[in-house]
Amino acid sequence: MSRSSSLLRNALIAQILGGIVAIALVRVAYPQGLDAPLAIAGLQGVCAALIGNWLGLPKWWLVIHAGFLPAVVLASRLELAPGWYLAIFILLLLVYWRTDRSRVPLYLSNAATAMALLELLPAEPCRVIDLGCGPGGLLRCLAQARPDCQFLGVEHAPLPWLWARLMSWGQANVQVAYGDFWQQHLGPFEVVYAFLSPHPMPRLMAKARMEMRFGTLLVSNSFEVPGAVAECVVEVADRRVTQLYCYRMSAAPA
Repeated sequence: MSRSSSLLRNALIAQILGGIVAIALVRVAYPQGLDAPLAIAGLQGVCAALIGNWLGLPKWWLVIHAGFLPAVVLASRLELAPGWYLAIFILLLLVYWRTDRSRVPLYLSNAATAMALLELLPAEPCRVIDLGCGPGGLLRCLAQARPDCQFLGVEHAPLPWLWARLMSWGQANVQVAYGDFWQQHLGPFEVVYAFLSPHPMPRLMAKARMEMRFGTLLVSNSFEVPGAVAECVVEVADRRVTQLYCYRMSAAPA
């Protein structure tokens, strides 16, 4: 079974078991609560999140589990036409695309992070790639500050990619490519930036060591590579206390 199939299977198990446990608890402890669907939905969400955590689902999935059924109950009270639900689903799909496969949610890099990354760029002209660039805010900020450098963003979600393309129109040193960044060779770049999730970090480091040149820099926002020693960790002065883990390639590509 593929990792994405296993993730969806465990998510479904968490939702189903969460519902069973929630209804059982209400029946035993407070039978009158069966007439309060929103309260039951909230309890189901908590149970589903706890079960999901026990099954080893990513932390960001736990938030989805906790809020899914309460959101469904609240939405059912709005009496919206069915077309609105379809439109919302399509919009979410275009924004997040197949996060069940990539296991990388949409994270946005803030301006403070862009400024910190700017300090890590070489003084001479260089090429920089943002793996999973989202709407491209970080790219545009860097490109404006360093017109001597070339910046490439790769994004697989249609709506963020389109937004990044439109917003970077006219910036000659910015390119935004649509597709899977795992298919992008990292050899041409002096700096590779990624804001992903814990799951793909070992694979990313293996790819970097195979493709990046000696002395080039891999920068991971918030997620360190298990078992790898960072050359330095840059603390960003923002509200979420972002950390940039910097890995210098110490060997030639295989």
